[in-house]
Formats: sequence, structure tokens, C-alpha cells
Amino acid sequence: MSATYCRNAPGHPLHGPYHDREYGFPSRDDAVLFERLVLEINQAGLSWLTILAKRAAFAEAFAGFDLDRVARFDDRDRRRLLGDARIIRNRLKIDAAIDNAGRLLAIRDSHGSFAAWLDSHHPLSKAAWVGLFKKTFRFTGGEIVGEFLMSLGYLPGAHQDWCPAYQKILALDPPWRHAKASSAPKRRRATGDKRP
Repeated sequence: MSATYCRNAPGHPLHGPYHDREYGFPSRDDAVLFERLVLEINQAGLSWLTILAKRAAFAEAFAGFDLDRVARFDDRDRRRLLGDARIIRNRLKIDAAIDNAGRLLAIRDSHGSFAAWLDSHHPLSKAAWVGLFKKTFRFTGGEIVGEFLMSLGYLPGAHQDWCPAYQKILALDPPWRHAKASSAPKRRRATGDKRP
């Protein structure tokens, strides 16, 4: 994450709350993790502000990110989602969200939860995570996987060390603090960051 996000997000009506209370903060809740995966997939090619502005609509359209309900979405639900101007109406992204919900149900059966599955593979390098996600889920490229993992504390770099949110996250003992130095990803250059 660039220093720009830590400087500019606080106080912004949408970026501020996300930056201050969610971005980089670990979570064990399957609905939170699934929401973040769906939002990151939908962000591809768009700004994060666009996604945050549509977040409530995504939650409504995708049944509060309830895995069991979304995994049962059928063709009628797909048509409903493709017709919902409040969300991103991209067939590939919608299909990925529904299919990934089903895949997460299988992960829940085998590991107990999405978080437990992530924990069972942690720590990995970013490249290894991307490979694992590509084998496991749909529509999960490098940027999507990197931001997803960073946003949930599995990879470092969500905040600068001078940012007040950084200290709050450290107090929660995020998973990246337990990664071996050799598996820690290289920090992206500020020009490559997707957040403002």
C-alpha cells in the first residue's frame, strides 16, 4: 500500500472507514472473507471507490454474503444480478462469485472455515498464494489475490508504520507477523498500488 492511501483515506466518507477499521485487519468470519473476495474480484479494472460506493448494494444482491444462499443461486439469480445496475454487471464476475461460494462450502466442509483454510496454507509467498488461489477459485489473478490477502492481514503492507491503523492492526496480531522473512512478499512500488 502506498503512503498516499494512509494520508488521503482518513476523513473520506467511504475510504476513511474502510482504511481505519477494515483494511489490513484480520477476520475469521466467512461472510467477511467471502465479501472481501467478491469485492476484490469486482474491483478488477475499476477504482476501489466505485466498489465501496456499491458495497451495500453488493451485500443486498448477494444475500449478505451468506455462502449457503449464494452457492444455491441459479439462472434466475444470475439474470437478476446482471440486471441490477447498483452492482457491477459483469457475467464473469457474477459467475465467479456464485461458483466461488460453492467452492468455499467445500472448503468449509474440509477445513471448518475459509479462515482455517487460509491458516492451513500460511505462510506462503505472494506468488505461491496466487498459484493456490488460481487452482482453487475463479477469477483470482495476482492483484486480486494480493489485495485480498493484504486486506485481511495475511500479507503485510496495508498501512505505513506511521499510520494509526497500523498500530491497531499490530495489537490484533495479524497472520503476516508470523510469516518467515523468506516468504514475505516484496513491497509493491507506490505507482503499482490500486488504492489511491
